[in-house]
Amino acid sequence: MTDKTLLRVLHGEAVWPPPVWLMRQAGRYLPEFRALRAQADFITRCMTPDIATEITLQPIRRYAMDGAILFSDILILPWAMGQSLRFVEGVGPVLEPIRTAADLDRLRPERVAEATAPVMETLRRLRRSFDTPETPGLLGAARPGATTLIGFAGSPFTVACYMVEGGGSKEFAEVRRMAYAEPALFDRLIELLSEATATMLCDQIAAGAEAVMLFDSWAGLLPPSQFARHVIAPTRRIVDEIRRRHPGVPIVGFPRLGGLLVGRYAHGTGIDAMALDTAADLSLAAALVPETVALQGNLDPLCLLAGGESLVAEAQAIRDSMRGRPHVFNLGHGVLPQTPPEHVGQLVDAVRQI
Repeated sequence: MTDKTLLRVLHGEAVWPPPVWLMRQAGRYLPEFRALRAQADFITRCMTPDIATEITLQPIRRYAMDGAILFSDILILPWAMGQSLRFVEGVGPVLEPIRTAADLDRLRPERVAEATAPVMETLRRLRRSFDTPETPGLLGAARPGATTLIGFAGSPFTVACYMVEGGGSKEFAEVRRMAYAEPALFDRLIELLSEATATMLCDQIAAGAEAVMLFDSWAGLLPPSQFARHVIAPTRRIVDEIRRRHPGVPIVGFPRLGGLLVGRYAHGTGIDAMALDTAADLSLAAALVPETVALQGNLDPLCLLAGGESLVAEAQAIRDSMRGRPHVFNLGHGVLPQTPPEHVGQLVDAVRQI
């Protein structure tokens, strides 16, 4: 038994009102985040425990969210393996592309534990903050012992998209070409990422994460056959390894824009909770996935940006439609940088209002 409502839902309990947290809840919409952002580049912020801890706590202080997701990035893993990575303002991540077997051979997965040691220290600090009764001032409005600490990683296909393409893209054409034209090479990359991701998530759990989430942001680019091979199968391997090493720790999967394939994903991967994007129909998803799988989502971030009566009505409609089923209220994607902070407070109040 636990007072952490998010953990209870992820273990299959229907809680009313549902717990709430938001993807990118620690981000540029908060003035306190922007103040820290000016002090260091993105990778430095991720790899400095003092800064990463502070950023993770900022929305907890303001809104007493039920979940706090580690401040980091899905591309920390390839960076930790030795792939060059920089973030360019107005462009996004830029990496040296992985296009050949020789490129792949240069990656060093054995470096990940050492390179990500600061991330694990951040998790340890956060867990102490959330579970220590003497830290109410540090947590603001949140009660000690009420917030669930969430670790995360990118899923192998999505991380491979950036590694092969060399940055962001609308179509990730080079990645999809490689999957068809050089399947052995692409399978090697997916296998390497599956093993490294499972190990990194297990390390996050050992450092204090109480649940973990797998972001597969570009899963919706793939047809069913490729979805099964490059999304479902590697996710299953990761889930199995986490279950073997840390039984009982819930795992959230987010196959963004997976559409009707979310049912196959839920059954095939063994996840505990399914995060749904803005375009997903919650009632249809509820019919497709096992009743024991919690659903997470899926308010439109633009509705949060707009605020007002439409925000309250839409949020409560989503919340009420899931009553009686394990449900975590969240967005269908991340908080937009231009979102007024008071709109986030309005949303949290609307979800918690009985």
